[in-house]
Amino acid sequence: MTTHRSRSVFDFYGRPPLTRALPLSLQHILAMVMGTVTVPIIVAGTVGASSAETLLLIQISLLASGISTLIQLYGVYRFGARLPTIFGVGFAYVPTLTAVGSQFGISGILGAQLIGGLAMLLVGVGIRPLRHLFPPVVAGVVVLVIGLSLYDIAIRYMAGGIGNPHFGEPAQWAVALATLFVVLCISQFARGFMKLSAIVCGILVGYGLSLALGMVDFSPIHQASWFSAPQLMPFELTFPAAAVISMVIICVVNSVQTIGDLSATTIGGMNRELGEKELSGGLLGNGLCTLVGSLFGALPTSSYSQNVGIIAMTKVVSRTVLALAAVFMLLAGVIPKFGALMTTIPYPVLGGATITVFGMITMTGIQLLTRDELSSRNMTIASLALALSLGVYAAPEALDALPPMLKLAIGGSPVVVAAITAVTLNLLLPKRSLDDEHQERERIAAKMNASDHQGAKSSRKAKSDTGAKSVSAR
Repeated sequence: MTTHRSRSVFDFYGRPPLTRALPLSLQHILAMVMGTVTVPIIVAGTVGASSAETLLLIQISLLASGISTLIQLYGVYRFGARLPTIFGVGFAYVPTLTAVGSQFGISGILGAQLIGGLAMLLVGVGIRPLRHLFPPVVAGVVVLVIGLSLYDIAIRYMAGGIGNPHFGEPAQWAVALATLFVVLCISQFARGFMKLSAIVCGILVGYGLSLALGMVDFSPIHQASWFSAPQLMPFELTFPAAAVISMVIICVVNSVQTIGDLSATTIGGMNRELGEKELSGGLLGNGLCTLVGSLFGALPTSSYSQNVGIIAMTKVVSRTVLALAAVFMLLAGVIPKFGALMTTIPYPVLGGATITVFGMITMTGIQLLTRDELSSRNMTIASLALALSLGVYAAPEALDALPPMLKLAIGGSPVVVAAITAVTLNLLLPKRSLDDEHQERERIAAKMNASDHQGAKSSRKAKSDTGAKSVSAR
């Protein structure tokens, strides 16, 4: 059994000193906090929420991120993967949340989310007999699409963030590229602990440059209160059928994303395959947080792919490091000024620091794919899932003529399309290994050779008969 007294950051049970763990934890905090805050802001704008309601959604999202991460790290009964993973309110739900919210408001979102959480729990309970539906080719293509679909977010961040009046200006790009340059230099040329802190160092340099250029806005700190406690049922819950169906679909599909992220965590950070108990616990923990969160106004949770990328890049898997990030999110949730400080980091800084992380997610997906045979069957599954998902992502207007419920369910999310395509093809296409395909080609070649030999023999016989007839005629 692994000792719990290890102080190594590369051991899941390792307990490194605070001076070493805190900077490494800060990388995860900075990678997750803006996403955790941005999603409720987007949803609040869609449903026309008041300033007080918006702050409430942000606060409870921070709390949900902290609680769900601690459950995944330490586990509660059967809930939690007990792996080095970060969970929280994620971008994967945004297309569905905005589509539902525009029609049914925040009450429709939260009511449908409660049912979606139940669906997640059912998937977690029944995942063992269903595990064969998610081989490396399916999980790999989902992780790959997750990484590829995050690139536009990183580029928009680097350009200043959507809604920024200075979007795309040279100053925005200068800060982003300076941050990226520092991250690359330290991650490739530094040694020891400094190498592991490349993202934090890049963000600090980018933040300092942003201060010098007058790009930092401290108003969120002044506007935030010092303390705020969560409330039970702050919003009414309603259950429109279309919203419920859409949320159930995205929650089930998000379970596939969770499988991909957990697989990427164990493969990229721990150099091993994902265990069935870990998988089931991760799905159950996510379902529980999504269900209970709806009663407090928290939006649905999912695994954070950007943090998976950090783990894959640094190989730091100590749960102490990640638990510090979760505790910070809890403090930010009950002390809004604490969390508001993180929201002052300009988007170009975050974009420059995280684009390499998103690239690592993509490479982890490729690594997952190559763990399975690249047979013609598997290449068909991967290539078609990629083509359809990224095609829909690039041209979402292609779905405009679909029935509203179907369009709402798919929502233009590439992860949804990739997961549905990969799982369906994995079920329908005959199982054929590289050896099976090689033997089939040999049989075809043998038949062709036999046919050619028979044809040549028939041709020679025909020529012989023709020659005999000619002699007889003379």
